Amino acid sequence: MSRVLVIAPHPDDEVLGCGGTIVRHAREGQVYLCIVTRAYPPEWPVEQIKKRKREVLRVNKILGIKKTFFLNLPTVKLDTLPQKGLNELITGVVQKIKPEIVYIPHRGDLNKDHNIVFDAAMVALRPRSNSAPIKVLSYETLSETEWSAPLVENYFIPDVYVNISGTLELKLKAMSEYKLELKEFPHPRSLEALTALARLRGSTIGVEAAEAFMLIREIWR
Repeated sequence: MSRVLVIAPHPDDEVLGCGGTIVRHAREGQVYLCIVTRAYPPEWPVEQIKKRKREVLRVNKILGIKKTFFLNLPTVKLDTLPQKGLNELITGVVQKIKPEIVYIPHRGDLNKDHNIVFDAAMVALRPRSNSAPIKVLSYETLSETEWSAPLVENYFIPDVYVNISGTLELKLKAMSEYKLELKEFPHPRSLEALTALARLRGSTIGVEAAEAFMLIREIWR
């Protein structure tokens, strides 16, 4: 039974980036989620913050996630915190789960939280022992990955595809739980845009729907 860890800078990144893939993993093994940041008052109402955590728990149930680790760091403020502290927090989750497969955000995303979480995850996932993950992949996040500046280092170049033809509907159902994040089309964080991307990635490999990833590291033991 495989152990999978998804590291998400914010609630909803896990659904946008790999919701359909999570369902497939959950049917065959155990999937854990690490959400790095949370909203905070007065920028966000207290009731809205409480509502978000309830949304996450409903999403967990839909996708089949076994457990979520909340690091509760301030959203959109990770660049104000010592990198060492974040490295240690994510390392702690990795050591507790000992995942075989890990999904992390794309380093070239527009949101700086994504860049910082990627770097921290790479520190935490260093192959220093035989218990290190055998596969690390980065996912694309609509409204972050495609909106970044057109610089070479920011490009998302997928080389791994997962057929989610049978799990796309659950991905969309899970995203529908994040009511404050879900937008009307043509916003990229809409159900229509999510479906369009899944169809595009699916057409690349000859299936109805897919999610795409960049392989960061794979170890054959």
